[in-house]
Amino acid sequence: MQHVTVPQDRIGVVIGAGGETMREIEERANVRLDVDSESGSVAIEERNDPVAAMIAPDVIKAIGRGFKPETALSILDHDLRTLDLIDLSEHTRNDNDLQRQKGRIIGENGRTRELLEELSGANVVVYGTTVGAVGQPEELEVVRRAVGMLLDGAPHGAVYSYLERMSNELDDDVSFNAPQ
Repeated sequence: MQHVTVPQDRIGVVIGAGGETMREIEERANVRLDVDSESGSVAIEERNDPVAAMIAPDVIKAIGRGFKPETALSILDHDLRTLDLIDLSEHTRNDNDLQRQKGRIIGENGRTRELLEELSGANVVVYGTTVGAVGQPEELEVVRRAVGMLLDGAPHGAVYSYLERMSNELDDDVSFNAPQ
């Protein structure tokens, strides 16, 4: 049995309306969930599929870190699609610095975060002290590098150029492998 702790304000999202999200996770990951809404602890018990049960904690963590349930559940649909979390508190000195860095990553009206998603192909969420990304390994690497550039103080224009260049490379890789 595995345990994941979910922030209090995200427990309702894990459970869903009338328990709908929780039932869908249980069904698709072939696990049984025991949610303690007081503490935010979610116990995950494997039923028949050990591989899906290994992925289930990432689905719960993704919802806990701010992803929509549909995005979190997409981790179960694709073999290589995973969750990657970047802990911003490791890269900031204090709360003011954390807020400033989150602002740089989100951008004005959320535009930088949107471009991160659009050009990397990954889903990206900034929540609490983390930046979460759900995607394929090469998409997650692009997000991690772009966020690193922003944390290191790179100008947004340089980060956007990097994202556009990597987006073109990812597109080229896809079209290169496409059947003719």
